[in-house]
Amino acid sequence: MDAKEYALKKHREWQGKIEIVSRAEVKDKESLAVAYTPGVAQPCLEIKDDIDLSYVYTRRKNLVAVITDGTAVLGLGDIGPEAGMPVMEGKCVLFKEFGGVDAFPLCIRSKDVDEIVNTIYMISGSFGGINLEDISAPRCVEIEKKLKERCDIPIFHDDQHGTAVVVLAALINALKFVKKDISEVKTVISGCGAAGMAIAKLLIQIGNKNIIMCGRKGAIYEGMEGINSEQAYMASVTNREKFSGTLGEALCGADVFIGVSAPNIVTADMVKTMADEAVVFAMANPIPEIMPDDARAGGAAVIGTGRSDYPNQINNVLVFPGVFRGALDVMASDINDEMKIAAAKAIASLITEDELCAEYVIPSPFDKRVATAVAEAVSEAARKTGVARA
Repeated sequence: MDAKEYALKKHREWQGKIEIVSRAEVKDKESLAVAYTPGVAQPCLEIKDDIDLSYVYTRRKNLVAVITDGTAVLGLGDIGPEAGMPVMEGKCVLFKEFGGVDAFPLCIRSKDVDEIVNTIYMISGSFGGINLEDISAPRCVEIEKKLKERCDIPIFHDDQHGTAVVVLAALINALKFVKKDISEVKTVISGCGAAGMAIAKLLIQIGNKNIIMCGRKGAIYEGMEGINSEQAYMASVTNREKFSGTLGEALCGADVFIGVSAPNIVTADMVKTMADEAVVFAMANPIPEIMPDDARAGGAAVIGTGRSDYPNQINNVLVFPGVFRGALDVMASDINDEMKIAAAKAIASLITEDELCAEYVIPSPFDKRVATAVAEAVSEAARKTGVARA
């Protein structure tokens, strides 16, 4: 039985990877009267007078909605909301297993931005946070932006921000290992979609001044034709010299390569043109922009991928369970850049200077310290920035 057949067999056995479990025991008429009517009326009245008490008298404080429209599911593309459900259920499992967060999958039958936004807004009072997942770009950026304007709970598009946080965590340690300052390095990002743009924005926030983003037609630059509005904005805050060459040309002299794009588009010869002690994070899945052996042959000092069969797996599961755990714990109204940067630094800090090496710049997804460290850092950052309500 190959891996695909085995996965189908297990999903058929599970018939869904999550279930609802009652926290209230109902074994007699007295317990029934407390859990349901008439006892339930009193917390309802309390919440009516103070909506924030919904975090006290219901499970809202620990409940996240994992929402997709099925337009960008894994590497499968636009396969529809129902077909995206196995992924959303899987994400809910990870929330629970790694962060102790209850999560519920919701798949919306619409590709209309405003319809999706309104649907999510209308149900947002039932949840403590919203995790957007596998929504195609650039719509995902607009959906998140509009939801942040309307909702009073955290809205987090993991494909954007989870990726950005885990990349930053790995980069902090990689640059520490090669003894380079993030404010001085040249960074080339391959991929001008949601993930690439979020990575660039977070790197700018932490002081990376020299960033070039590359798409299918090469480097994007201010005034370039044929790019969407979000890419045009990124072109206005990166690549200040308006370099207009290819990805290979952009990599000349670069200290850092970050790939969130397509397989096999970087060669060992291209890596050879990068600066000494170069960092290569090739994260296209399942086949990266360059395989680790080829990157090493090109002279890269630190190499990371999204795969579990090589060192330095740069995996979002290091991020979202702890980020939401921390945000929920303080009833946060938002997940802001300060909270994301705090999460990245918390992840990076788990590797000591004695442990730090080329093949260990990011903790394992199964390191049980991660979610707790991230949650504590995120909660503290939420308090400091005024978005915590508890």
